[in-house]
Amino acid sequence: MPTLSSELEQFFFDKERWVTTEVDAPTTAVAPAHAIPTSVQRGKVTLSDLLDLAGERTFGFLFVLLSFPSALPIPAPGYSVPFGIAMLLLAVQLLLGRQEPWFPQSWRTHGFEVTQVRRVLKLGLPWLRRIESISRPRLTPVCTSVPGRMVIGLAIALMAISMMIPIPGTNTLPAMGIFVTGFGLLDDDGAISLAGLVLCVCGFVVSSSILLAIVFGGSSLLDLLKQAIGR
Repeated sequence: MPTLSSELEQFFFDKERWVTTEVDAPTTAVAPAHAIPTSVQRGKVTLSDLLDLAGERTFGFLFVLLSFPSALPIPAPGYSVPFGIAMLLLAVQLLLGRQEPWFPQSWRTHGFEVTQVRRVLKLGLPWLRRIESISRPRLTPVCTSVPGRMVIGLAIALMAISMMIPIPGTNTLPAMGIFVTGFGLLDDDGAISLAGLVLCVCGFVVSSSILLAIVFGGSSLLDLLKQAIGR
């Protein structure tokens, strides 16, 4: 069975699938069939392409892929807010018990340059392969039961909101939590999803601490807890 990393590599690095230059318009009134760009013969990847690639694995697959750029040790800028919004919508649908995700049609046709996606994948595929090497179906109720999916949906929703906050430190760790949790959801690996939920808790603590430090003039969450306990 092909791994996610091999599928992504094959899909995004297939030179025959993508073109990065525009084809000159034909001078004849009727263009030949091979000159008409198809849905994949172009230089941009759309959400519809990702949904087609995901197949039946949509929720876990999309959580992994959309959190990928921001979860890297060297995050790619410009992805946190739009992808955070998309993941928040996905997480709410997971909470509501939907089996297939819904997106507005305008989102499905929005494209990203395939060259940018390739740049992110080159950085992230080695990390993805490390997780794949230890992943296997286990503790599956964490990923398949209604309570388990609700907890995962709630955690990812909170992390997606954190990713949308334009403050340094509130993006990477929450994205890592979504990435690991989503990978467990993708492979029905409850152990990996639980590890991801731990990262989500850590991300929540860090993001909350940063926000509280801004609101209360430098007092971190730990300082406020110490003050509360001291009282």
